[in-house]
Amino acid sequence: MAFNSSKFDPNFTDNVINAIGPKTSDRAKFVLSSLIRHVHDFAREVELTTDEWMAGVLFMNAVGQISDSKRNEGQRISDVLGLESLVDEIAHKIALETDDIPTSSSILGPFWSPNAPFRNNGESIIHELPKDGRVTLMHGTVNDLITKKPIGNAVFDIWQASSNGKYDFQDPENQSDNNLRGKFRTDENGRYHFYCLHPTAYSLPTDGPAFKLLNLLDRHPMRPAHIHLMVSHDSYKPVTTQIFPKDDPYLETDTVFAVKDDLVVDFKPLQGDPKASLELEYNVKLAPRDIAPASAHL
Repeated sequence: MAFNSSKFDPNFTDNVINAIGPKTSDRAKFVLSSLIRHVHDFAREVELTTDEWMAGVLFMNAVGQISDSKRNEGQRISDVLGLESLVDEIAHKIALETDDIPTSSSILGPFWSPNAPFRNNGESIIHELPKDGRVTLMHGTVNDLITKKPIGNAVFDIWQASSNGKYDFQDPENQSDNNLRGKFRTDENGRYHFYCLHPTAYSLPTDGPAFKLLNLLDRHPMRPAHIHLMVSHDSYKPVTTQIFPKDDPYLETDTVFAVKDDLVVDFKPLQGDPKASLELEYNVKLAPRDIAPASAHL
């Protein structure tokens, strides 16, 4: 619905933008000018009250106050509003001259660690097996999107929460460092395999601003069960993504809007393996780094 801008000072926003100094970079000036204009238009459109503005200030203060090295509440707010998923879509949207598409990206989330160890194919990322944990043999291939050939020596980085919904550094009472984390290299045939847990749905924390925002929006705090993946190779565009069991009840209402159809997977019963009761085959397609989007030829 259009708002009546005529009753407000028509020069105010331009004055604020024009106050940006000459040493500001072109990109920063472009981004911040647009941000200022959108924020000002928003305030005029809803006729933001002083009390509402101050409530927003206090909310932002609370986001910073509860954040620390183990908790990024600002990122959670972005997730709840769908902003991280939107930025991910913008960053990874490529139109190739092929009917095929690379494996979809999804948000990184706040729990990736650069310190996950390299493990050998066939090893397990499970240090502590929870009582209700279901071990899964996960395997597949990493292939070139264009040639369909396997990609050897690709790095397959995986991390996941335990069945209590917590990642290792959130849960020192039950998990050791790098529990449920690991990096694997594909073999000459592009194949990988390892043991992990069938993931479990969990709630975002309910003691901070993100949960207050969810309550205000009348939304639940649940994330569907998921496994995080980051697959990379020097010659290919990396993909950071998440995969989700097809029977999870929160696929349609993921609180951070990260689910995409091609990221929903099927865990199947596994017979004859004493180490696992489930099996998941998941294949990844990477686009070459030097491939030009179709739009480049227009």
